[in-house]
Amino acid sequence: MQVQFKGSRLAAWVCAGLMAMFGMQARAAERALDKEVTVAATLDQAWAAWTTREGITSFFAPDAKIEPRVGGAFQIYMDPGAAPGMKGADEMRYLALQPKRMLSFDWNAPPSLPEARAQRTFVVVRFFPVDEAHTRITIHHTGWGDGGEWDKAYAYFDRAWGLALGNLQKRFEQGPRDWTEWLRQLDAGRAKAADK
Repeated sequence: MQVQFKGSRLAAWVCAGLMAMFGMQARAAERALDKEVTVAATLDQAWAAWTTREGITSFFAPDAKIEPRVGGAFQIYMDPGAAPGMKGADEMRYLALQPKRMLSFDWNAPPSLPEARAQRTFVVVRFFPVDEAHTRITIHHTGWGDGGEWDKAYAYFDRAWGLALGNLQKRFEQGPRDWTEWLRQLDAGRAKAADK
């Protein structure tokens, strides 16, 4: 009877240990955003969209500074007329590039979230040729903190990456994005703020 008790006790300890281990793994899972799109572009065209100024301005933002090398600029200017540090992803850089397969860069929150903006997350973009005229692109965005502005930044980019990939898809279906109206609205907003 005593052996059976020890066996039951051992089984209980093993079960508790396994539950703790699996529970810790679940808690250790990193919060991430994962998005994907298939575009009507060759692998070369899709890669150029993320590694050249012309490519970035064709779908992502009206201006950019792009230096496709480890440590090189990956600066995306959503508002090129804003003060330095407030243009968008002003100080971002490439972290890794594996030509026509993967690139990664650090990233920050929008200026409206200054606490989260002072930190950095990181993004991995992967390229998968589907056929000679189509490429699947995935985005994995991770490195998030918890609570407060981090949660707001996460929600913001959950929406924003979907829009960016939608713009990339349109770029290859309808041509490069025309940023004229976007820039006009930004200039008008700055003029209105200056008048107050």
